Amino acid sequence: MATIETDLKEILANLTELRASQARILVKLDSLDSRVSQLEDSKNKQIWVLILTIMGATIAAVFKFGF
Repeated sequence: MATIETDLKEILANLTELRASQARILVKLDSLDSRVSQLEDSKNKQIWVLILTIMGATIAAVFKFGF
């Protein structure tokens, strides 16, 4: 059986680095989540504008050509 000797100070430093990295990742994920949410809102608005434009064009054609 082999014995592994590691300095506790080194282990704690690595853990601190990992926690800092984890915090940065969480901040980036929150930012990404916010951006995706904004894109979804924008997409929904664009769809409604397209629907209203098509409806308006259809109604205008009906009035103009008397279908």
